[in-house]
Amino acid sequence: MNRIGRFLLAMFIAIATTAGVAFLLYKNELGRMRDAASRGSLVASLDIGTIEYADSGAGIPLLSIHGAGGGFDQGLAIAADLLGGGFRIIAPSRFGYLRTPIPQDSSPVAQADAHAALLSKLNVPKAVVVGVSAGARSAVELALRHPDKVAALILIVPALYSPTSPVSIDVSRGNKFAFWAVNAGGDFAWWATETIAPSVLIRFLGIRPELVAAAPQAERDRVMSFVRTVEPLSLRFPGINIDSSPELHELPLDEITAPTIIISARDDLFNTLPAAEFAAGRIPGAKLVVYDTGGHLLVGQAQQVRKAVRTFLASKGLIP
Repeated sequence: MNRIGRFLLAMFIAIATTAGVAFLLYKNELGRMRDAASRGSLVASLDIGTIEYADSGAGIPLLSIHGAGGGFDQGLAIAADLLGGGFRIIAPSRFGYLRTPIPQDSSPVAQADAHAALLSKLNVPKAVVVGVSAGARSAVELALRHPDKVAALILIVPALYSPTSPVSIDVSRGNKFAFWAVNAGGDFAWWATETIAPSVLIRFLGIRPELVAAAPQAERDRVMSFVRTVEPLSLRFPGINIDSSPELHELPLDEITAPTIIISARDDLFNTLPAAEFAAGRIPGAKLVVYDTGGHLLVGQAQQVRKAVRTFLASKGLIP
């Protein structure tokens, strides 16, 4: 075999070995992620169908409604990060996420009724309700349709209706690839991108990668932990598909009676600020908190968000 042949053979062996090692790492990681997604939750049988949920902690009941790409695990993480302790966190997986199937009616209205039914099943007469991103849609519907269930309404980077500047996402080349991975339900594509080019997924989640790069290590870890909560993507794809094509329209927000706080950031790449401002202008007495930076995950603002929310709840007599 000549020198070129030996070189090509060595290259082939190296590539094949690298690919084999990467595949084994991926299979091991996928198994771990699937195992983690199957733990820590229960399934409630309700008249409207089955709903997966987690019930964790003790204190004031808090319904944590996750955003796109989430599940009960994301709901638990968001509540812990942005609200702190002292709550009994009830975190459902919304329609199409993890072990919650998609019913015939998967609208935010139907999801809100499912939230109310879950609270009733758990003998929780009233809860503080947190709706994050796409989860804000059913949180608002819950406050409108079941006001007796909502002690306070907390909307964080809400993906709601705005008449002037709708929620949107950047159509960069990286985001087009991430969209492809999501639409394919591609566990490997998401895992490989997280491993090789995490900045692509960070931008896809509505945050400027340079903001994360400049943040303290703890914040960088928090963002990457959130990136990993989307895995396994295939177990969350049906729900993401519902959230990706919403039929947003104006709601009678002036009928909401629950004390409300709304939080967003000016540099949220999902453009949730106009929707936050619109909702705050129509919900009676709503408090609006806007950060100049932070993106869709409010990077660098977690402590400030926690302080703002807890101060708000304390002012309403809901926490000491």
